Amino acid sequence: MLFEANSRHNETERHAVWRTRQGDSQVRLKQARVPPLPEADISPELLALLGPRFKAMPVLNIFRTLARAPKAFKRFMAWGGYVLSDANSLSARDRELVILRTGFNWRSGYEWAQHVRIGLDSGLTEAEISRIKEGHVASGWTDHDRALLQATDELTRDAFIADTTWHALSDLSEKQRMDLVMTVSQYTQVSMMLNTFGVQLDEDLVLDRDLCKGEAAL
Repeated sequence: MLFEANSRHNETERHAVWRTRQGDSQVRLKQARVPPLPEADISPELLALLGPRFKAMPVLNIFRTLARAPKAFKRFMAWGGYVLSDANSLSARDRELVILRTGFNWRSGYEWAQHVRIGLDSGLTEAEISRIKEGHVASGWTDHDRALLQATDELTRDAFIADTTWHALSDLSEKQRMDLVMTVSQYTQVSMMLNTFGVQLDEDLVLDRDLCKGEAAL
């Protein structure tokens, strides 16, 4: 999801380089189960929730799909806006590290593709984004990053963070640890909707090849 975190009009050269390394495949479903609304059919009230940036660009498929449930869409945007705002006490880099691992674990090609560019804008490197696929067992992580990835894997596997991992997150405040759980839960929900509704990639996105290889290891 993008909300205010995305800056599609200021895409840097490194984003373009990253995209050339990706596969050009479909997401889990080759066509939408819940077709996105034509932009002309979305009410002005809902469009206003997206902010001024969409006045000069197409509305993303995820928003056009969720617009079929207007009441849910409004509340979804409020909560999603919190997770991607400065009110989320995780740093932008930590937040995107967690979101990308969550999306990868749930094999959400749309989520991964959208947040690769946000992650790059938030301080993750191309090498780190590639390493996220290996999770906390990959070499090169700091103890802080490793604990975040371990916690994400435990949440997406068991909906629970083990005591040892919780203690490994001791450099985070209580609020940050709460926001970690809330971020993983939000993007678990988003991944489920994207995958099950069959939301197709927007025209400027391509699917990572590693999300075409079967279930991601947790």
